[in-house]
Amino acid sequence: MTFEYVKALHIIFVVTWFAGLFYIVRLFIYQTEALQKPELERNILKPQLDLMSSRLWYIITWPSAVLTLIFGTWVLMYRWDYMELGFMHAKLGFVVLLYIYHAFCHVLFRELQSGKARWTSTQLRIWNEASTILLFAIVFLIVLKSTISMVWGILGLIGLSLTLMLGIRLYKKYRLKKEK
Repeated sequence: MTFEYVKALHIIFVVTWFAGLFYIVRLFIYQTEALQKPELERNILKPQLDLMSSRLWYIITWPSAVLTLIFGTWVLMYRWDYMELGFMHAKLGFVVLLYIYHAFCHVLFRELQSGKARWTSTQLRIWNEASTILLFAIVFLIVLKSTISMVWGILGLIGLSLTLMLGIRLYKKYRLKKEK
């Protein structure tokens, strides 16, 4: 019975972690765009966006990442036999990439909190989709429990990536057209 509770908590914190990752990069986009506004607007927007980012990052996203790791490790201890299967190695590889993504988001967070925007809003929109791709890879691997299907999964991820890039380009054209 304990296993089901631990697994449920792991899933809950994965969901809250991803929610935080998805939204924090949206806030990065808004912060970047706010830095390009005239001084009066910037002075109003930046403190509010900084506060929102800080609360999201430190109250939801970071704790969820830590609790995901704790409960995920606990789940793995119950299902150590999965470590003999290739799908689990692939899944854990994608999880490592997700923690690297999280760490890089922390770098972006600190830069934007100090008023430095290294990336454009379009680059951040593309960056935001990396977590979506990782989510797809991790969920499909854990549900299908198969690396044989990895070829189809990789083709699917490539298709998803191309679709997301097309969507970002179309949205950029729409925004530019609307601003004129």
